[in-house]
Amino acid sequence: MPRLVRPLFRAVTYTRWLHLLSAAVLAFVCATVYPGLSRPSLTDWLLVYAVPVPLLLVAGLFPATRRAEGLQARLLLFPGGHTRVAGDGEEGGVSVAPSASWRDRARTSGWLLLRLVLGLSVALLSGQLVAVSLELTGAAAGNTPETVSALPTPGPGWWCAALIPLPLLVLLYVVAGAGWLTARAALLLLGPSAAERLTALEERTEQLLERNRIARELHDSIGHALTVAVVQAGAARAAGDPAFTDRALDAIEETGRAALEDLDRVLRVLREAERPASRRPTLQEADRLLDSARASGAKVDVEVRGPLDAVPGPVSREGYRILQEALTNVLRHCGAVPVRVELAVADGRLSLEVRNPLPSGGRAAPGGTGSGLRGVRERAALLGGRARTGPLGEEWQVHVDLPAG
Repeated sequence: MPRLVRPLFRAVTYTRWLHLLSAAVLAFVCATVYPGLSRPSLTDWLLVYAVPVPLLLVAGLFPATRRAEGLQARLLLFPGGHTRVAGDGEEGGVSVAPSASWRDRARTSGWLLLRLVLGLSVALLSGQLVAVSLELTGAAAGNTPETVSALPTPGPGWWCAALIPLPLLVLLYVVAGAGWLTARAALLLLGPSAAERLTALEERTEQLLERNRIARELHDSIGHALTVAVVQAGAARAAGDPAFTDRALDAIEETGRAALEDLDRVLRVLREAERPASRRPTLQEADRLLDSARASGAKVDVEVRGPLDAVPGPVSREGYRILQEALTNVLRHCGAVPVRVELAVADGRLSLEVRNPLPSGGRAAPGGTGSGLRGVRERAALLGGRARTGPLGEEWQVHVDLPAG
């Protein structure tokens, strides 16, 4: 379709026309109560423009006015997929929040005045050009009009019939241009303020942080459960002992149930359920992780110094996940090997260390720079702590120091 005639076939052109005409309603109401408008002069029409101005200035001071104007602009100036041409996301540039400052109120008042001027002008021009087209239609039918509002009558006949579409085309192009101008003004005058942009940026940042946290939660919890299940199943098959197989199945069941609880909690967060999510585990429940590792064949030696219940909730919960990831890496990359776990709380700090022998050959454990250990370092950094992961002599070490004051 040629670009010149494309605006005539866009639904947005006509929704914007409706938006412009609705802005002229208040002015026409004032015109009906103003005496002497049966044959209005230029001064009369200037008064029609001026009389609503104080009302609009006062209306712009109400916070809810900005919200109402924003909703109307989104609906009519930037319509969505129900029209032939979508709004291309521009409706997001129009705020629907109430005025929060005097600057917002001033912008709203300016928007109302602009709507009045453009709307009333387009409404008057619409009436005049439609009248011209109707008079040309009458002239083409042989009727002699008294006057044509804006164009000289070229005389009855086929020449008048050929000119009938001209005023309507001019009107549609004027409407398209005025609608485009109104939409650009809406982005400027009804767009988010600096405070709203900052709030939106903060909310977006919080969402991204929450998504990253959820990804780490799923990686740690589900990865640990699957690792334990694989190790337990392999050990049970190799042992050929019914009693050991029963213990392995119990461990798989317990670990799987805990992983399902974590998955259900994360899904409730993603779905924004009204009920609160279940409580996340803390270091005081670390025995569950240690028992799971022992049931997988690892010999876990634990030393706890200091009161774990004195560790703040966020630090204790992240410490639990760090310990879970460290034990998962041991089982995944080294198998059933001796593991040394140390937890110490002293001087307002939490120290967590996990050591295990390196695989045969003294090489670093595979995955030492993978997403799991990177998540350990990210968790520690977010809490203002430090994390060291890597080989130390003939052992692999995960050492984390977190503030616990």
